[in-house]
Amino acid sequence: MRKIGKKQIVFSLLATTLIASSLAFPLVPASAAGESTLHLRLLETTDIHTNIVNYDYYQDKSTDEFGLAKTATLIKAAREEAKNSLLFDNGDLIQGNPLGDYVAKVQPLKDGEIHPVYKAMNLLDYDAGNIGNHEFNFGLDHLQRSLKGANFPYVNANVYIDDKDNDPANDKNYFTPYQILEKTFKDDNGNDVTLKIGVIGFVPPQITNWDKSNLEGQVIAKDIVETANKYIPEIKAKGADLIVAIPHSGLGNTEASGMDENATYLLSKVEGIDAILYGHTHTTFPGKGYDEIPGVDNAKGTINGVAAVQPGYWGNHLGIIDLTLVQENGKWKVADSQSTVKPIYDAVNKKALVDADPKIIEAVKADHDHTVEWVRSAVGTTAAPIQSFFALVQDDPSIQIVTNAQKWYVEKNIKGTEYENIPVLSAGAPFKAGGRNGASYYTNIPAGTIAIKNVSDLYVYPNTVKAVLLNGAQVQEWLERSAGQFNQIDPKKTEEQPLVNDAFPTYNYDVIDGVSYEIDVTQPVRYDLDGKLVNPDAHRIKNLSFNGKPVNPEDKFIVVTNNYRAGGGGNFPGLDGKNIIIDSPDENRQVIIDYILENKTINPTADNNWSFTPIQGKVNVTFTTSPQAQAFAEKLTNIQFINTQPDGFAKYSIDLSQK
Repeated sequence: MRKIGKKQIVFSLLATTLIASSLAFPLVPASAAGESTLHLRLLETTDIHTNIVNYDYYQDKSTDEFGLAKTATLIKAAREEAKNSLLFDNGDLIQGNPLGDYVAKVQPLKDGEIHPVYKAMNLLDYDAGNIGNHEFNFGLDHLQRSLKGANFPYVNANVYIDDKDNDPANDKNYFTPYQILEKTFKDDNGNDVTLKIGVIGFVPPQITNWDKSNLEGQVIAKDIVETANKYIPEIKAKGADLIVAIPHSGLGNTEASGMDENATYLLSKVEGIDAILYGHTHTTFPGKGYDEIPGVDNAKGTINGVAAVQPGYWGNHLGIIDLTLVQENGKWKVADSQSTVKPIYDAVNKKALVDADPKIIEAVKADHDHTVEWVRSAVGTTAAPIQSFFALVQDDPSIQIVTNAQKWYVEKNIKGTEYENIPVLSAGAPFKAGGRNGASYYTNIPAGTIAIKNVSDLYVYPNTVKAVLLNGAQVQEWLERSAGQFNQIDPKKTEEQPLVNDAFPTYNYDVIDGVSYEIDVTQPVRYDLDGKLVNPDAHRIKNLSFNGKPVNPEDKFIVVTNNYRAGGGGNFPGLDGKNIIIDSPDENRQVIIDYILENKTINPTADNNWSFTPIQGKVNVTFTTSPQAQAFAEKLTNIQFINTQPDGFAKYSIDLSQK
């Protein structure tokens, strides 16, 4: 047996002391790692969507569940815990709720004025920001005017000025592609250390389709990974010690298909990137659902060995990456990392975890007050309540009012044109149907006065109206893609089977009004979550008919939708922006307002144009929605309340033997 000397005992005791004192960061002792060791904390916010104040403008009341004013408290606490930190925003900042609409449309921001988001964010000393896809929703002029109010730099590398010649040699970035921030930090020995931090940003290249009317002829967008491979070596060559990528892009597939919307997984394989702060898909990482993805360490929060974090949406979480950096031979490298997301709200116990920062509230008080006054103004009356509690399991009034208004608008606009005699269908999705946005994310408008806040509740995005010309076969495929919302139900099983696939975004569940059809959920999905055809022989859509007659593959239809869907958003078959026949600049939301103003009183009762194909037998099918839906369920024969879940949702059963 080897003898242990005194020096070894002393070193062992010292190491034990150091490990015990390591609280927030993983420990790599300087003596073992190299010349110097430094702990650096990266903080991220993403997808704020103008939710600066912790206020739900649609419900017209304060909330503890979201708002940058709440996140600000977490930011300050996280900084106090670490000697060295940097703060970044990922994008989708200036659009998303009535406050953003008010500043863009009602009282448009003027040159020299500061957008309310920057009145707040400038108080938090952000180090850099990235451009999200929704930054383009109000046009480039509004975006540029808004960005002038930021006291921190912005980066985006894959948006270029449209030079019309498609020559890469003439590429000119529309934004600054990257920044190299020179910051002085304290290493573990208390010495000042100057680091050069390269920061690069990306946005989904689909922006040129989603916001075609705002961007066509002005900018183009390129593949995220291709762009990273172009710029990362350049940033490194300019002396960056650390490179942080900020893609407004979700995790996505493990294999590239080109121009990927969600490219973070692919980006993690680009050599030279040390940390990834991502967003766009409104989820959290580390979190649930990542354990089976190859290369993902959900405990540490790494993707293919690269530290990464995604902090939800609307400021409901703060993203934190704690890096341990070591210097060897004059160069810095990441020796260890730990990613975490900190919530502002405890959904299980339904309680706030932090208070709102009063300085943030005060900074935007005037803008907030003007917005509240505006959203309370009336536009008409509804003869029936409008709620979205059951929007995923039966035809729904919150979608019906949207599709009615869209159909009304387009039928007016095609009178006297070559399209006048082609039937008009209308597509709408349940934007507020719980899911990843929580148990309170539903529309619930009582009968009576409809105000602007209610219309914003029905249609939460500032999309513009588009209409596409399709044949019957394409309408069928559109609905097949939408039917991916549901899990496959085995009619032979008697144990509980959940009906709704929670991984499927509800905004991709389009109902098409004007035709009638059934959805056979005993069949497998035809398209996967990403819109790829995976079961060519599967057909969930049954008995598709128009005016009581079966729809033939060659029948012609005009389908009203929005710029996102018509431009290819959601990867729906047959929708790529090339078959748009009405390219309107009018917002879907404004069309709904105009429809209500003209009719004065509306009846949004659903027309029940779709249903599930009846399943015979003793299947036990369930779904979750808001506990508030219980009062509505009591009036239905096919839906029964079961219980309230720990996450705040309530479970219900649905009888699929009824049509």
